[in-house]
Amino acid sequence: MIQRIQTVWLLLASLTVLLLFLFPYLQYFDNFGTAMAVKITGIYQGVSDGVIQTESFILQTIATVLVSLLPLVIIFYFRDRKKQLQLSYLNFALIILLGIWLYFSASQATEVVNKKLHLENIGIGALLIPIAAVFILLAIKGIRKDEKLIKSVDRLRG
Repeated sequence: MIQRIQTVWLLLASLTVLLLFLFPYLQYFDNFGTAMAVKITGIYQGVSDGVIQTESFILQTIATVLVSLLPLVIIFYFRDRKKQLQLSYLNFALIILLGIWLYFSASQATEVVNKKLHLENIGIGALLIPIAAVFILLAIKGIRKDEKLIKSVDRLRG
């Protein structure tokens, strides 16, 4: 079966998760008024010379890369829609777990400087996780629609 709209949704989900490398998911000022940004790769501090990394998140970076590559792998399972559907559900769960992990790492970063996690501190990256989850759900809907179409065609043939 030729892939249809779910390929686009899976590509968009992958790109959305990859955008986490560009945008911070938390921005705040520490007790000394220094701008801080929490990204997937670590915590960055703005100084007069530029930006320096104060803490590294290696595991979070690896997990983000894996979660972003999974939709690209799912695309190539177009001949096995059941496997494609299972992997899409798995990817949805992994995106949700990544979002929870990002939330906890953001709240830990703000606890270090005795700040509370407020809505004005949330960066663009925090919005990318729910958007990627919606793209995966739309892909699941497309895969189910294809499965239903194939079953109806088989019923007409048989």
